[in-house]
Amino acid sequence: MHIRFFLLLLLIGFPNFVRAETGDELNLSDFTQTFTEDFDSLAVSAWGPGTRWIAHTPWNGDFGNATFVDPKPGFPFTTQDGHLRIEAAKGADGKWRSGLLASVDRSGVGFAQQFGYFEMRAKFPAGKGLWSAFWLIGLDRSTHTCEVDVVEHYGHMPARYTASIHVWDRKEPKKSRTIHQRVNVPPNSLYEGFHTYGVKTDSEWTRFYFDRREVASVPTPAEHRQPMYMLIDLGLGAGWPIEETPNPSYMYVDYVRAWQKR
Repeated sequence: MHIRFFLLLLLIGFPNFVRAETGDELNLSDFTQTFTEDFDSLAVSAWGPGTRWIAHTPWNGDFGNATFVDPKPGFPFTTQDGHLRIEAAKGADGKWRSGLLASVDRSGVGFAQQFGYFEMRAKFPAGKGLWSAFWLIGLDRSTHTCEVDVVEHYGHMPARYTASIHVWDRKEPKKSRTIHQRVNVPPNSLYEGFHTYGVKTDSEWTRFYFDRREVASVPTPAEHRQPMYMLIDLGLGAGWPIEETPNPSYMYVDYVRAWQKR
């Protein structure tokens, strides 16, 4: 998420090795739940420690056209009826601000897990320039940043979203690798109701799910065989215009959960 401009994604990549969607239903019969966040309340602080979430990327990297701000009462996070609302709004100074949650702090303390199934149930805001996301980052960033984008939805494309994996080479950026898969959905359906977005990872495959049906799978890069933590955010831009972005805009999250194979 730290280098997130569409043209870059067109220039670098893994070999074209994406297995087409199977439509197979997710089977968690041999998994046990390891993380549950139902957003009846929200334990968040700017940087921790002692809260379940922090409001920034642990490496203190921003991206996009909205600043991810420290939480304060009523903005950018609120909870009601078991739902988290993330608000993106443009202030009187003309600058956009929004919210991001990460499940570990700068010391790596919090929830991270090697392999398993990670899922978010959410409803996205409609509008050009909006950029809703649920993603994973590997704890070890010494040589590479390993990233799984379970869902990235660009508001000017109401009939699809993107699922991706990345290996960002921190020493030689030209050796970075990425592959992304477009997932087609009924137009505007991501705004009209809640849907689940999931990824199941193991040492062999990384499989993406929409409403618990498999929509794509890719070989798991060797660098991804490590604990990963979760992030949720409502971003803006991603290289696309934001002049028509609705102000304010709201992303709703019903839950975030994780499972691990027994």
